[in-house]
This record gives sequence, structure tokens and C-alpha cells, in this order.
Amino acid sequence: MNSITVDDLAALGPDVPIIDVREDEEYAEARVPGTKNIPLSRFAGSIGDVPAGRTVYVMCASGGRSSRATAYLTEQGFDAVNVLGGITEWYRNGHPVSYHPEGR
Repeated sequence: MNSITVDDLAALGPDVPIIDVREDEEYAEARVPGTKNIPLSRFAGSIGDVPAGRTVYVMCASGGRSSRATAYLTEQGFDAVNVLGGITEWYRNGHPVSYHPEGR
């Protein structure tokens, strides 16, 4: 499975597609700006919401759920990369996090 650190992901810039597989409540509390929330509990039924034709980066709280989602996406033919450490590591390394409700 392909993986990337949060620092390497941040260096790619704001236009890369990031999928956050945390549940709705977790995502509502804090999120990386620009991410798309597709909870792991509904992931298989929402695969049509995953951007096709380009590399997608998959994140969760710390990396466990995102690794499962990344493996599933890879099996489905997507170019998916797991984000090591998830939003927890993203925050710890000083990257921006949104805490207010916003549209998905």
C-alpha cells in the first residue's frame, strides 16, 4: 500500500483530493480544509463520490481506518494513498485545521 506523511501531503498543495473517512461527528468537530468526508461505515456504498482519474489521499484520525479504505480503493482500481498519522499528526505538525461547521 502506498503511504505518505502529512508533511509530504501538505507540500503537494491545496488542490490534491483528500478523502476523510472518519464518521460525520468526528468530521464536524475538526477537519483538514478542502477534504471530502466519506465515512468508512458508508464507504462501499459511496465509492461514486471518490474522484476518479487522479491520485486520492485517504485520511482518518490516526491511520487505521484510512489504511482499510486505501486498500479497498486500490482493489477497485483507484490510485489511492494512505495518509500516515491522519488528522492527529496533521494537527501536531502545525498544518491548518478547521473547527467550525462548513459544507461538505
